[in-house]
Amino acid sequence: MIRVTKKEDIILIMESTGMIPVFNHDDIEIVKRVLDISYHAGVRIFEFTNRGDNALEVFTVLSRYAHKYDDLILGIGTIFDSKTALKFLNVGAQFIISPALVSELADFSKGNNVLWIPGCSTVSEVYRATKLGAPLIKAFPGNILGPAFVKAIKSVLPNVKIMPTGGVVPSRENLEAWFTAGANCVGMGSQLFKKEYLEKENMDQLSSMIRDTFLMINEIRK
Repeated sequence: MIRVTKKEDIILIMESTGMIPVFNHDDIEIVKRVLDISYHAGVRIFEFTNRGDNALEVFTVLSRYAHKYDDLILGIGTIFDSKTALKFLNVGAQFIISPALVSELADFSKGNNVLWIPGCSTVSEVYRATKLGAPLIKAFPGNILGPAFVKAIKSVLPNVKIMPTGGVVPSRENLEAWFTAGANCVGMGSQLFKKEYLEKENMDQLSSMIRDTFLMINEIRK
């Protein structure tokens, strides 16, 4: 069953927390533990990415598991077409994120009243995405575009909300550069969920990393 959550509410949470974790793993038990750690460290928006042959299966179980957290919003990333989007919506995804600007997903999101966040890497793409109804833009890949891209977009489209993803680092210097440039929030994956944490099952260190990241973001945006 499709769970409809107001787009405005999701974006408000994204902006208020400032950071959206981006995670994928083919072992559901690891994903559950990462979700638990993330939630208790302050995460209220969690993006699972559609990567790997069993992503839909893992997400289906994760979505049911996440119901114990009433205020957690769970979404799906790496979506390129409406057929795949519908599969994930039917098992509980509450928003859709794509690495690219796909007009098919704009129509799909309107028809299903679901938040769609497209990936953009040029001014033309950002402008087109806003005309297609995207209330938040994913600047991707962030490590290639850099904070200067966000600043440039804001200079000509000041009302656009931007979430850089890809290469965002949980350091004060990097986060300060993004938020000073005008980012509304950031997406963070492998730089947050470090491989060594998962391999060594060092969940305490992961928890500390998430908490410290939120703290830095709050201090930067004061």
